[in-house]
Amino acid sequence: MFNVEAIRKDFPILNRKVNGKPLVYFDNAATSQTPQQVIDVIVDYYSNYNANIHRGVHALSQEATDKYEAARLTIQKHFNAKHAYEIIYTSGTTESINLVAHGFAALLNESDEVIVSALEHHSNIVPWQMLCEKTGATLKVIPMNQEGELDMVVYAQLLSNKTKLVFVNHISNALGTINPIESIIKQAHNVGAAVLIDGAQACPHVKPDVQALNVDFYVTSAHKICGPTGVGMLYGKQEWLEKLPPYQGGGEMIDQVSFEKTTYAGLPHKFEAGTPNICGGIAFGAAIDYMNTVGFETIANYENELLKYGTEKLLEIEGLKIYGTAKNKTSVISFNLEGIHPYDVGTLLDKMGIAVRTGHHCAQPIMDYFKIPGTIRASFAFYNTKQEIDALVEGVKKAKMMLS
Repeated sequence: MFNVEAIRKDFPILNRKVNGKPLVYFDNAATSQTPQQVIDVIVDYYSNYNANIHRGVHALSQEATDKYEAARLTIQKHFNAKHAYEIIYTSGTTESINLVAHGFAALLNESDEVIVSALEHHSNIVPWQMLCEKTGATLKVIPMNQEGELDMVVYAQLLSNKTKLVFVNHISNALGTINPIESIIKQAHNVGAAVLIDGAQACPHVKPDVQALNVDFYVTSAHKICGPTGVGMLYGKQEWLEKLPPYQGGGEMIDQVSFEKTTYAGLPHKFEAGTPNICGGIAFGAAIDYMNTVGFETIANYENELLKYGTEKLLEIEGLKIYGTAKNKTSVISFNLEGIHPYDVGTLLDKMGIAVRTGHHCAQPIMDYFKIPGTIRASFAFYNTKQEIDALVEGVKKAKMMLS
């Protein structure tokens, strides 16, 4: 049996009050909360072995280096990368995507095509638009339907020998749709295209196996999976990472430097210029250890229970519409009340201690498709409860009554 009350004790922030009410935190798709086990790792780093890594011969530097690289091994094992050097530390999903886009600027030309989906976060749209502006390549879009699912028939039609790159999120942050990435990857490879999967929203709910997926690039952020902000990772197949030029120049990413010529370090350091977020990387590994201790199958089963319960309860409210009704989705419910702006509802819910996100969720094309200004998004995590969902439902009812 999953003991959610025992889990909640690991998260000190869940004990606080907001506007005099117990906090109900349903903004997990934006950032998850951090358990004490990870907080302790952060405190331990700054209290006991804070030092720069890789270049120091003194004890603190060596200790910090060992723990930082041990965390890389933890991340490698979790995602089942073939080599530890295929895991590149970044500041998060956005930097990971931009790193790949920067690299492909040297590989594309105006006869090439790249494909994104209509379900993407702006971070997986704008860098590719910038790439196309630089190279003259053409950007094509996989359309979506009213349920919030991708049109896979059109996707197959978009693919050709001109397709060089395909970019799709694993799970939509705005709608919770779980995309059929196995099929997307396989079809792209059939025409010789590389694939980048944005896993920021997937990694809190599933455990991706990059070798089984045969994906070329997979990216995510630690703060979505109980870790700190400001750190994430890019997984890339070795052959692709070796083809791409460095993203930034500076210390650590070099082999030899002279005023005549500089040669670059091997993987992963080629892409890790400057002093990294050392504590963040170590805490990233600790967060993955924590999540695996809870267990991803356990997390998925419990969150699906919350999704079903929350969907049923919210749909009992007259005039409430849910956006994103895909058959395969995760614990995100985006909804609106008829005739009421989502921002107004979110503001009133905050007064009741309930944290949801309102707006376009950095997915404006989705909102344009539905012809709405945005949605109220409640995103559940494994430390949430049905009692909290009941509080949300009562809060939405109260907001509806006040705003109608």
